[in-house]
Parts: sequence; structure tokens; C-alpha cells
Amino acid sequence: MSQPELLKLVARTLDAVGIEYMITGSVASSLQGEPRATHDIDLVVAVRAHAAAAAAALKTAFPEPEFYLDEAAVHDAIVARGAFNMIDAREGDKVDFWLLTDDAFDRTRFERRYVEPFEGVPLRVSRPEDTILMKLRWAAQLGGSEKQFVDALRVYEVQHGRLDETYLEQWATTLGLAEALGRIRAEARPIA
Repeated sequence: MSQPELLKLVARTLDAVGIEYMITGSVASSLQGEPRATHDIDLVVAVRAHAAAAAAALKTAFPEPEFYLDEAAVHDAIVARGAFNMIDAREGDKVDFWLLTDDAFDRTRFERRYVEPFEGVPLRVSRPEDTILMKLRWAAQLGGSEKQFVDALRVYEVQHGRLDETYLEQWATTLGLAEALGRIRAEARPIA
């Protein structure tokens, strides 16, 4: 199964089992900026059901041998509001599920997600401003990752003129990313 097919399957499955989600990471930045290859799909999920029930539903939805999903790891991640992953055993692609936390920025960006049509499937995606901010946050957490910074820069360039600059400025200041956002603005070559 190709990565786009896996992405659509995961989105349809989460909708079917009633788990709200938001696509983030390199898939979101590829949709909003410059496409690049990645071997993982990053999602933020809001699991409202009991942890055991949600873990069992996901295990049933992504059965072996096509997928590898550790039900106990899913349960533990839901309880701890951590992360778990699933692997497409046929192609080796990985889906990382990050549990929605009580962090103010995490909650705000989840509430702001929008629907992006993708090959006939509606995907719930992080808004471009939030994709930029998360890429800058990951760049800082990874000690200055240039790959994460360039992803944010490309989203800024492609989305320039449609971005909520006030929102970007406010959250960059709150998250300690004002300097990185300033660098993006200085280096950006907006695409007309």
C-alpha cells in the first residue's frame, strides 16, 4: 500500500471508530509547502473513549499481519497521553499517533484544524500557521534541525499572504520561537 493510500485508510478508519485526529508533521508541511519524502505519518489524536476500548478498537481496525500495532502500548499511551505507533508491515511505513495533551498550544492548534480534500478523502489537517510553529518547535527541540526549519520556511513561502501573521507572532512569542520566526521572515522568498 502506498503512503497516500495508507494516509487515506488511517483517516477513514479514525473517522469510522470515532477518534478525532489532526494530520501534522511532514505530511502537513508537504500538503502546505514543498512536498518531500517521509516514511512516517504524524497525527494528533483525541481519544475520548475508555483507554482499553479505544486500544481494542484500533487493534481491530488495523489487524495483523497487514499492520503491527501493540494494543498494550496503545493503552499505555492513551493513559499517559504519550505516543504510540503503527507499522504497515507490507511497505514499512510508520504512523505516529500523538495523544492530544492539555498544553494550551496543543489544544488551540487542534481546535483550528481544517478539512483538506485529498484524493477524494477529507483529511483533518493542522493549519499552516500551526504547522510552521510546530516545525519550529521541533527544530528547537532537536537542537536546531535544519530539515524542520526548512519545512517551516517552505510552508511560510507557499502560504505567504494567506497566513494570520498576528497569530504566528503571538504564539511564536509564547513558545519562545520569536527569533526562529524572525529568521523565517528574513529568509523567505514568497511564491507568487
